[in-house]
Amino acid sequence: MESLSDKFSEVVEEVEEWSEADPTLADGVLTVKLGGKFGTYVINKQTPNKQLWLSSPVSGPARFDLVGGRWVYSHTKETLHELLEKELSEVAGRPLGFQDCYGGE
Repeated sequence: MESLSDKFSEVVEEVEEWSEADPTLADGVLTVKLGGKFGTYVINKQTPNKQLWLSSPVSGPARFDLVGGRWVYSHTKETLHELLEKELSEVAGRPLGFQDCYGGE
């Protein structure tokens, strides 16, 4: 979660449209308010289930299981980092590097 929080903090500084964005990590919940038309991403650590839950303004809710050191959505086999990269890079108009972020947290 910390590497994702750090990556979101880095990205919101780089993307002009997200200058008002507010990434916050507290009690195992990462909330990223991108503002305006971009919405809010919430990533919630579900320790008893060994899952990460995502609420995305683009793709909706998803639950990710730790498989081989990566957080994988069982319905699509897409990793959390791949999904974030796809959705956020499209809005930003350029690659953001979420896939370079450590996925096994």
